[in-house]
Amino acid sequence: MKVKLLLLSALLGSAPLYAQESACLTYDCAQMAVIKTHLAEGDTTIDPAWQALQAKADAALTHPPYSVTEKKLLPASGDKHDYYSFGPYWWPNPNTKDHLPYVRNDGHINPSSKTDDTDSERLVHFSDDVRALALAAYYSGEAKYAQKASTLLQTWFLNKTTRMNPNLDYAQAIPGVVDGRGIGIIDTRVLIDVADSIVLLHNANAISDPDFKRYQRWYSDYTHWLRTSKNGHEEENWYNNHGAWYDTQVTAFSLFSGDKKQADQQIEVFKHRHLISQINSNGELSAELERTRSFHYTNFALAAYARMGRYGEQTGNDVWNFQLDSRTTKSAFAFISTQVGKPASEWKYPELKYTPEEAMGPMLAAARAYKDATFVQSVEILRNVDAKNINVLTPGSALVR
Repeated sequence: MKVKLLLLSALLGSAPLYAQESACLTYDCAQMAVIKTHLAEGDTTIDPAWQALQAKADAALTHPPYSVTEKKLLPASGDKHDYYSFGPYWWPNPNTKDHLPYVRNDGHINPSSKTDDTDSERLVHFSDDVRALALAAYYSGEAKYAQKASTLLQTWFLNKTTRMNPNLDYAQAIPGVVDGRGIGIIDTRVLIDVADSIVLLHNANAISDPDFKRYQRWYSDYTHWLRTSKNGHEEENWYNNHGAWYDTQVTAFSLFSGDKKQADQQIEVFKHRHLISQINSNGELSAELERTRSFHYTNFALAAYARMGRYGEQTGNDVWNFQLDSRTTKSAFAFISTQVGKPASEWKYPELKYTPEEAMGPMLAAARAYKDATFVQSVEILRNVDAKNINVLTPGSALVR
């Protein structure tokens, strides 16, 4: 009973208020304050998630700073400050002597795309560490976490010798095919979590006003690149999770850098161009159900939808209740909710690695937004499977890897 009461308090205590001003970006500050109070009072129901987060933050304290300049290979520009990655599902060609051009094997990750030779894993580790440190600093109040996060951020964004250039011209390159692709822009979705962390740290006076403005400038420059580059235009035209995550990045980064008007415009694009084209009348995300990892990619897309719902709260543009031609945002979350608690055999679409707990972030977001007993029940079921899930501590921000 105590678990259920805590969930109701944490999930329903902070209702989406449209056109509200918030001291946070994606996170729901009011809801986080409730969670922080429960932790301070020794409530054990969320302790597994907190202990798991604190362990990650403690590990992050021992990690050296990350920089794009550490990679062993260089992009076509020859500039080590340019981010560089390989397409994860592309493999050496078995039919040619030099193994070029690489060939695609959807859903199967080529391990060579996840090494220190390029930047994709480095970016993930950087964002994971910053997220864990900033959250640990918020929930514990210990300065050591904030100080370490600040060092990591300065190295990645501000230090002239180590900073990343604000572009993704060379992301998800394919050997023998292309030097970089618009599809690679999905790599920087993790910079939304980094921006959330910067806001948390700035609110706690762990980041100075001048440095905060410098971070805003970097994000503003990157947003300009997203909106004007060839790769950006390619990515915004995808009618699947890539298009949704493009919208999410532009919206989040615009809000972070202070351009609320641009954020609102991107929300309109998302609602009428991507969201409605992706959700059918049954709540299915057709483009994701065609993939070899359909359950994963459906939840992955819903994580973007959930964040856009949160940004709609910030701008007064209702995403949660948007509907057109019998297609609704809520139905997409309900589609996944009906699968929660069921075995893989009940999922009738292709899935190479069925992972039920991937639905936790989307279900928490839906419970918060709609206060529907069905979604709350789905959260309860998933918590029994994965009590350590970080989504419990990040209300407003759904995380699906």
